[in-house]
Amino acid sequence: MNPHTYSETHSFVRLMILIATFLRYPGVGATHSINSSDNHKDAMQSVLIQMQQMAKDLNVVLPNYSVHTLRKDLRTLRQYGILDQRMYRWGYYLGTGAFTPIELSMALQALATQAQADVALKQVYETLERRLRGWNLELAGQLFYPVRTQLHRSIIYTDPAEMMQHGHYRHTLLDHLEALQSSILQGLPIELCQRSNPYQPEATGQCLQVYPLQLIYVDIAWYLLHEQVENGHLNISRLDRLSDHYQLLNPQGRGVESQFQSLEIAHQLLTSGWGLYLGSVEVQRQERLGNLAPISVVVRFFPPALNFVLEGERRHPTQKIHRDKQGRYADYHVTLPERSLPEFLHWVNRFMGSAQVRSPERLKQLHQEAAMKLIQRYENE
Repeated sequence: MNPHTYSETHSFVRLMILIATFLRYPGVGATHSINSSDNHKDAMQSVLIQMQQMAKDLNVVLPNYSVHTLRKDLRTLRQYGILDQRMYRWGYYLGTGAFTPIELSMALQALATQAQADVALKQVYETLERRLRGWNLELAGQLFYPVRTQLHRSIIYTDPAEMMQHGHYRHTLLDHLEALQSSILQGLPIELCQRSNPYQPEATGQCLQVYPLQLIYVDIAWYLLHEQVENGHLNISRLDRLSDHYQLLNPQGRGVESQFQSLEIAHQLLTSGWGLYLGSVEVQRQERLGNLAPISVVVRFFPPALNFVLEGERRHPTQKIHRDKQGRYADYHVTLPERSLPEFLHWVNRFMGSAQVRSPERLKQLHQEAAMKLIQRYENE
């Protein structure tokens, strides 16, 4: 019987040090180009250097270790499924252990933040917390300390179990989140129905055949970005306004590439607009064809809102802010599609008497009418 390649102590120790290096330093051996042969050589040298440091940390003597021997050990790890049969151009790591402790901490913070409004993510976070708290008590305290959080609070229940517990159960699309997420990833067409529609009450009960594209959390609730199967119309619906009717139309999806293409178009519309409304079928079609000229909008802001508006340097990619030389006001210029004007005006209205619409004329008139209605309500008390 022939002895195993790693039956000798120094070979076995060398292999264990290599595995420990990948566990302790995920991403070691990353290259920055896929074409240069020198990058592969540099990657091997990077691994060797980190192995020496690992051996030093463990008080283990690591014999002379060449690139040739390292390649042999890497083949062994692939043979036994410890490494995958693929190139590791962006660094070696084992299984799903792709994070350093600092990176893992940041990822957990992001997950914890998002989990506040997502029951599925909350379950994932709780599972990870249970696993990791028993790993290293001192490190676990740092991993789970809430360095980051977000205070956006959902105005609706997002957990069906919690809804039932508090006697507020609603038959909504939130009952089918797992299936919905699977449909998004596969590009499966589904049928959904509107449980309510405050913008178009007559549309309540109507059903849509759509490709779901993305779940979006905005300010107060979860929304679904979707594309109508019939005409490619992109729209965003709040999850609790969709009923629990969920019907798969075709088990053969269109694939993730088509999903990405539609998602990119939708986000282009979101970026150029203001808010979540993406326009009617015809308006959106014309906008995507480049047939609708955007509208130049100017709003003049005064104290005390002035300083807060000036802070927002990235509210919109087209914005320009011109300050009065005496500091009395600032004109906020932005170019928007017409479909976004109502949502933009809603934002302006938040500043009450500290804002004055300068153009276009129809938006100025709407703002003035809203102010007059408010005055009349107070006068009629």
